[in-house]
Amino acid sequence: MQYAMAFDYELCINCKACVVACKEENGIEKGADKHRLWIHSDDLEGDYFSLKRGRTTFKPTHQCQECTNPFCLPVCPVDAITKDKTGIVQTNVSACILCMKCIDVCPYEARYVDTKRKFADKCIFCSDTRLARGETTTACQITCPAKVRIFGDLDDENSEISQILKDREYTQIEYGDNKPHLFYLKPLKK
Repeated sequence: MQYAMAFDYELCINCKACVVACKEENGIEKGADKHRLWIHSDDLEGDYFSLKRGRTTFKPTHQCQECTNPFCLPVCPVDAITKDKTGIVQTNVSACILCMKCIDVCPYEARYVDTKRKFADKCIFCSDTRLARGETTTACQITCPAKVRIFGDLDDENSEISQILKDREYTQIEYGDNKPHLFYLKPLKK
């Protein structure tokens, strides 16, 4: 089992339901900025998605990419960072010494300091909440009215994410051979 997420980001309406759901699910203060996930808006012209339509788009950014070869794992001096059997990069809260090395090395700026629990936190695809309860979706996916996010098991060829990645062109934001598990679906040709 290898969990991953795909974004049909062109559908995003910037309602921020995903951000609120994530904060609620994970006990993050509602006003906290840039925690676990947030939505970035910019003009499409010249961005790395190579779309040229001259309008504003919204896309999820700075979310942990759940890399196959994560930069954060080898820099942790106390081995507080591991990968579980589903490919999710986890942090042992009680072992983290907040040295900030994982935060500094992440090219996605996905990690941040959880000031309540005092550790370097990030998105873990709701593995400690929803997935642990046997649910098959993340909080951000289930609340999105536009159905921007597709979450599932890459190893299951019948899963929605496997099917969509077979049928649609996508891009990833890669650095070296980190092999992220987040996929950005390219717009459908009209």
